[in-house]
Amino acid sequence: MDQYLGEIRLCAFPYAPKGWALCNGALLSIQQNQALFALLGIQYGGNGTTVFQLPDLRGRTPVHRSLDGQYVQGQPGGVETVTLTTATIPAHNHLFKATTTAATLAIPGTASNSYLAQPGASLFAPVNASSIVPMDAAASDATGGSTPHDNMQPSLVMNYIIALTGIFPSRN
Repeated sequence: MDQYLGEIRLCAFPYAPKGWALCNGALLSIQQNQALFALLGIQYGGNGTTVFQLPDLRGRTPVHRSLDGQYVQGQPGGVETVTLTTATIPAHNHLFKATTTAATLAIPGTASNSYLAQPGASLFAPVNASSIVPMDAAASDATGGSTPHDNMQPSLVMNYIIALTGIFPSRN
């Protein structure tokens, strides 16, 4: 099967065969690759007078362009890692319950069977105590770090190659 000039394929070997190049963002001479330049132009880079750039798919997943302008041909996007901020995590609560009931336990058996209680000789009240009140939100400190986390889908590394020779694709 003959390839189209500028066609991109995946290959399972670590090099580009004759007539193909790795999609690694290499700069090519316009003078030596006029037909391919006619198809790609400078949408992937280059100065447009002496050189143009091949698509750079190293560490990237291709996405089909959209008609609404969200995905523009040749435009890179996405990030490999993300640092979550307060604005980007789902809304949630850190509940801590206390009671106005008088304390009856000096030390609870477990954290799940008692609440902090009114001060007294003891500090805790049984879990079934009446008058449960929520703790003030200001009484809980923020926790966690600001280390970015991986944002990449499971993947298998292969090489994308682009045809430097082939049939010039005509429009329908």
